[in-house]
Amino acid sequence: MIKQPESFLPLSQATYYILLSLREVRHGYAIMQDVEKISRGEVTMGPGTLYGALGKLEKQKIIQKVDIDDAERRKYNQLTPLGKEVLQLEFKRLESLVKNARSIIKEMEGEEDDC
Repeated sequence: MIKQPESFLPLSQATYYILLSLREVRHGYAIMQDVEKISRGEVTMGPGTLYGALGKLEKQKIIQKVDIDDAERRKYNQLTPLGKEVLQLEFKRLESLVKNARSIIKEMEGEEDDC
């Protein structure tokens, strides 16, 4: 039975950034560096966390290994079509959360000024 993309949501923060990093083919160390860059330093990942997540994502068919001739024998990964769909759905979910809360948060900030 094929799982629906929605069944993988919500993603953890680390998983979301890993999938964003895999917008292009990368090996593990490059993923760690890119995650730190695109999260503006908010997310740093150790090898254990990263490789555990990559293994799980591969089993779920969200990412797949790619054969690249690399003298250093690095393992490269990329998003599958399912992975792209999951990432896009998670982006839309997060965007909706922020959009729906924006006016409420602004209202709350205004109340604090009145104190």
